[in-house]
Amino acid sequence: MEQILTLYDELNRAGVRFYHWDLDEDPACTIELGGNYGIFMDFHNIHTQAEELVTVAHEGGHVSTGATHKVSSPYDLIAKHEYKADKWAVRRLISPEALDAAVAEGCTDLHSLAEHFNVTESFMKKAVCLHTHGNLSADLYF
Repeated sequence: MEQILTLYDELNRAGVRFYHWDLDEDPACTIELGGNYGIFMDFHNIHTQAEELVTVAHEGGHVSTGATHKVSSPYDLIAKHEYKADKWAVRRLISPEALDAAVAEGCTDLHSLAEHFNVTESFMKKAVCLHTHGNLSADLYF
C-alpha cells in the first residue's frame, strides 16, 4: 500500500492531476496538454491493488518519459510509447537487486514473485524479461 501512495504522491508533486473517468474497457490513460499531464483512471476496470499499482506506474511512465501521442498516431509510434512506459514502470517498481533478493528468499515462480512485489503476473513477466534479457518481450520467454 505504501508503494502506491508514494507513487501517487511523486506524480502529484510533479504536477500530474488525477481524474476518475469512465474509459469503457481501459483502466487508465494519460493526456498531455501544453506540458501539463492528466491521468484518467477508471476504477471499474481496476480490480486489485496490484492492478492499480501497475496501472499508475505505467501511466507515470508516460509522464516521466514524455511518451504521449495523438489518438490518430500510427500504431508503431503508439507501440514505442507503450514500451517506454512499461520499461519505466518496471524500473520504478522492481530493481534488479530487489528481484535477485526475492529469488534468493525463495520466490522462484512468477506467482510468488508477483505476490512479493504486489504486481500482476503479466507485469512480473516483463520485469523478469527486462532484468534477465534486457527487453520486455515476455512472449518470447514465457
